[in-house]
Amino acid sequence: MLLTATPHIPVLINSLIAAAAPIRGHWIDGTFGAGGYSKYLLNAGADRVIGIDRDPNVFAMAETWAADFGDRLKLVQDTFSNLDKMTEHADGVVLDIGVSSMQIDQADRGFSFQKDGPLDMRMGDSGMTAAELVNTASEEKIADILYNYGEERASRRISKKIVSRREEAPFERTLDLVSVIERCLPRSKPGQSHPATRSFQALRIAVNGEYDQLVEGLAAAERVLHPGGILAVVTFHSVEDRIVKRFFQARSGTQAGNRYAPLVEEVPAQFTMQNRKAIKASPEELEANPRSRSAKLRMGWRTDAAAMPVDAKTLGVPQLPYRRLS
Repeated sequence: MLLTATPHIPVLINSLIAAAAPIRGHWIDGTFGAGGYSKYLLNAGADRVIGIDRDPNVFAMAETWAADFGDRLKLVQDTFSNLDKMTEHADGVVLDIGVSSMQIDQADRGFSFQKDGPLDMRMGDSGMTAAELVNTASEEKIADILYNYGEERASRRISKKIVSRREEAPFERTLDLVSVIERCLPRSKPGQSHPATRSFQALRIAVNGEYDQLVEGLAAAERVLHPGGILAVVTFHSVEDRIVKRFFQARSGTQAGNRYAPLVEEVPAQFTMQNRKAIKASPEELEANPRSRSAKLRMGWRTDAAAMPVDAKTLGVPQLPYRRLS
């Protein structure tokens, strides 16, 4: 299937289809979004795809085309951490990690620091909003979130300003928060990221529990996949890629060892890997789809070894001193 100039091109989809060929059996698209991966998988030969997303809006958008696939496509509103509850077994799982460009483009979702909208940032329709977080959390908790989830070095300066400003009036709009962050940091130079980039990323991750979701989703995929089943994960940021990389290393027995560490009992590998390095976009895809520039695809093939518990710390998941947001 060749790349075309369509409104929505799933990132690295041609690389995924080629590596997983022949596409067959039952697949789970854990991050349905605009439905790109589901459509490509069904057209490539998948018997059935279960599309999962926590955002109810995506299913309304899919009504115009989903019926074309009949009962081959099933849509479920849920988080991909529960994907193993949707079916007993699957032949493939695909996860596209992070906020979608479609959600960023919708100002009323509150993800964008360049558009005015309600300070929401929820990927679904329940739970704490970003406004509730910055209006109620302690100064220390906000600083920890900004530093650990956004790698924002000015986290304490920003959190202090946020708490000081909210005493005058609560935060309600995205650009209201952006103006406070901008006053804490130097103006960005041409080619540099916006001053609010790291803070907005951190708040979004905290609001949606994205790192916990990722770890739980990887574990759920391990449980649901048939022997020979394929797990394909696309990431856009270094932290998410590090988590996925370490998961596959730990599950395939390719993790670098330490000769001074005590000997531990070897356990059977849950996955095999045909390529230890991440797959990146080709020059042709970069030209057709600029969003793919920072994308990395990692894939593993399930063995018949029993699924094992996952330890988030060993995967390098950033840890907050405070685990609860309320």
